Amino acid sequence: MLRRVLPALAAAGIGITGFAGAAHGQTVSAQGPAAVQAAEASFPTWGTRWVVHASADAGSPAVGMINKTAAGQDRITADYQVDTGRKVCEGDACSTYMAHVTGPVEGFLSVVAVAIPEDRLPGVPVEDGPAPQEPSASREEMLRRATTWLTANDGAQVPYSQTTYWKDGYRQDCSGYVSMTLGLPTPGTNTVGLANDRSLTRPISLGELTPGDLLIDADGTSDTRHVVIFEKWNNDAHSSYTAYEQRGGHGTDHRSLTYGLSGGSEFRPYRPVAFGD
Repeated sequence: MLRRVLPALAAAGIGITGFAGAAHGQTVSAQGPAAVQAAEASFPTWGTRWVVHASADAGSPAVGMINKTAAGQDRITADYQVDTGRKVCEGDACSTYMAHVTGPVEGFLSVVAVAIPEDRLPGVPVEDGPAPQEPSASREEMLRRATTWLTANDGAQVPYSQTTYWKDGYRQDCSGYVSMTLGLPTPGTNTVGLANDRSLTRPISLGELTPGDLLIDADGTSDTRHVVIFEKWNNDAHSSYTAYEQRGGHGTDHRSLTYGLSGGSEFRPYRPVAFGD
C-alpha cells in the first residue's frame, strides 16, 4: 500500500505549520479542539472517496468526502487526532486513529486515508480516546448503522467475505455486519457467539420481534450459519418481514425474508441485551 512504502516524511511532502512544542506521541486531555489548536499539520492523502465523519466514530454520519474523483486529489489539514481503539483497515494498512480535519472538509477522517508510513499523524497531538465502546443501546442507531453498508462501497453495497475486512475494521460477513450495527469491538464476533453469548443477546419468541432484533441460525458450518436484522413485519399475518442482511454472492441487502417462520426452521429470534428490554 502507498502509505507503507513512502520514504521519509519529507519525501511525502508533509508540511508542519504552527506547531507549538508538542512532542511526537504527546497526549493531551480530551478538552475539545480549543485545547489542541496550537498544532496544525498538512498531509497528502491517497485513494478515492474517503468519508469524513461527524465524530471520531467510523459509524457516525458523513459530513463530506475527500478525493471524490481522483486518488490523492485533496490534501488535508488536521489539528488533533483521537485514538478510538477501533481498528480500521484498507488492504494491509490499519489504524485506530481518526484525525480532526479542518480542511478541505471539517470533521473526522481515518488516518488510513493519509499517505504516511505511520498509523497515526506525526507531530499532531493525540486527544484522550473514548472509553471502550459498549454495544449501542439504541434500536434507531443500530438500524441507521445497518443502512450505511448499503452504499458504503462507492454507492454500492459492501461485498460479502468471511476473510476480509471493510474500511471500518469489521469482517464482511453476516456476523461482522451485525457486530458493526451493534457497535461491538472489531472485527466482530461470529454467528455462534451472537446466539450463545448472553452478554450480547437473549432468546425471544417470534411474536416479540421488534426493530433491531435478530434472527439467527447458529447450527451447521460457517457456510450455512446466518444472522439477519429484523426491521418490520410486512403484513398483519406475519407471513414475511423486511430485514437487513450481509449475504453471500451479493453483500449488504435490505429485503423481504421468511427465515424462521416455517416449521422446522433453524433460525431463532434473539434480542440484543443492549436494548435493555
